[in-house]
Amino acid sequence: MAARLHAMTRLEPIRPEEQDAQQRDLHASITGGPRANGPQHFALTTPDGALRGPFNAFLLSPGLGGALERLGSAVRYTTSLSDRTRELAILAVAAHWSSAFEWEAHEAVGRAAGVTDAELDALRGGEVPTLGDQEEQAAAELVRCLLDGDVSDEEWGRWAEPLGDAVVFELCTLVGYYSTLALQMRVFRVG
Repeated sequence: MAARLHAMTRLEPIRPEEQDAQQRDLHASITGGPRANGPQHFALTTPDGALRGPFNAFLLSPGLGGALERLGSAVRYTTSLSDRTRELAILAVAAHWSSAFEWEAHEAVGRAAGVTDAELDALRGGEVPTLGDQEEQAAAELVRCLLDGDVSDEEWGRWAEPLGDAVVFELCTLVGYYSTLALQMRVFRVG
């Protein structure tokens, strides 16, 4: 994955003491919600309590940021995707968009879900890794198609049909959500 380096962020951290009531409520829902439960594979906040990564930008518009937070939680915690399949997909999006924060955060989560060094190397290089599980392989191939912008009829028959419509919907939503975060972080120069 090629790193995009920017000299300066365009959005300074919004520290807890600077937040209005709506921002504090959203901050509390992010830091006290499902992302904060269980093992912590990446820090949600800086040492002074400001949100890291895309979550800081969510505070700019708490209504929309809250909707994105709920969508992200649903993508992470309520789909039928296995942890490995989900993390392989997220890492493919992170590599595609050169999203350093998403890569950092989800490399750790992916490793905890069993993603191997060889699989990480392939994803980092923009390739679909060779996977031992047919459903994981189909999902990874479908994610590559989605990142390229469409799924041909041949690809649909080969990758989407075996997964089923519900999984295809979940993967489309995952790719769209994490692509949105990658764009927001790129525009605000979040490293």
